[in-house]
Amino acid sequence: MNKTGGIKSEPGALSGWVNGLLGVIIFSGSLPATRVAVMQLDPFFLTFARASVAGFFAVILVYVTREKCPKASQILPLIIVSLGVVTGFPLLTAMALEHVTSAHSIVFLGLLPLTTAIFGVIRGGERPGAAFWIFSVIGSLLVVGFALSQCASVSLTGDLLMLAAVAVCGLGYAEGAKLTRVLGGWQVISWALIISLPFMLVASVILRPASFSAVSVSAWIALGYVSLFSMLIGFMFWYKGLAIGGIAAVGQLQLLQPFFGLALSATILHETVNPLMLAVTLGVIACVAGSRKFAR
Repeated sequence: MNKTGGIKSEPGALSGWVNGLLGVIIFSGSLPATRVAVMQLDPFFLTFARASVAGFFAVILVYVTREKCPKASQILPLIIVSLGVVTGFPLLTAMALEHVTSAHSIVFLGLLPLTTAIFGVIRGGERPGAAFWIFSVIGSLLVVGFALSQCASVSLTGDLLMLAAVAVCGLGYAEGAKLTRVLGGWQVISWALIISLPFMLVASVILRPASFSAVSVSAWIALGYVSLFSMLIGFMFWYKGLAIGGIAAVGQLQLLQPFFGLALSATILHETVNPLMLAVTLGVIACVAGSRKFAR
C-alpha cells in the first residue's frame, strides 16, 4: 500500500470518511474565525501571517519526518495549490468579510464541490453529460439570486470576492487532490506552504500593524485558528481522507460545510441565519450533489 492508501479495504474506506469529516469540521470554522480577525487586522496581513505561521510548522514537520523534496515535475502543481489555498482563498475571503457577514459568505461555500469538480473535469479531460451542466447553472443562479435578493445588506464587492475565492479554492483542491495520488496527503499542503514561505514572511513584516496593542485576545485566537487549523491541520485530515477514501466519494463531505459554518456563525458571532439563507444553502447543496452525480 502506498502513500495514497492503495487498494481500499472497508476499514480503510471508513478511515478516509472519518478523516475527511474532521477536515470539513475544521474548515467550517475558517470563515467565522476570519471574520473575527479582520475586524482588527488588515486582510493582507492576516493572509500572509497565517501562511507564515503554518509554513513554519510545515518546515518542522518535513524536517522531523525527513520527507524527500518533491520532484521538479511536482513544483508547478504545488505552486498552483499554494496560489489557490494558501494565498488566493484566504486573502479573497478575508477581503470579502470586510463587506459581508460570515453567515452570508458561507452560502457561497456550497459551490466549492462544484468548482472542484469543474477543475477536475478540466484537468482530467472528462466529458460530463448535460445533466451536470443543468445542475451547475441552477446552483449558480440560486447563489446570484440570493445575493440580489438581499438588497438591504448585499455587497457586490463582497459577493464577487467570495465567488473568486471559491473558484481559486476549487482549483487548489483539484490540483492538491491530484497530487495526493503520488506525493501523499499532508505532504501536499506542507510543501505548498514551504514554497510560499519566503514571500509570506517578507510580506508579513512589511504589512504588520504599526502597533499590536489594540489587537484583542479574540483576534489573536482567531489568527491562531486560521493559521494552525484552517491552513495546516485541516488539510492534513482532508487530503488524507481524499487519499484513503477516494477523491470523488470523500469530496462529497464538503456539502456539509455550509451547515457547520452557519451553526458556528450563529453560535459564536451571534449572526442572523434567516430562513431564506438556509433554503438557498439547501438548494445549492442539492444542485451540487446532483451535478457531482453526473460528473463522470
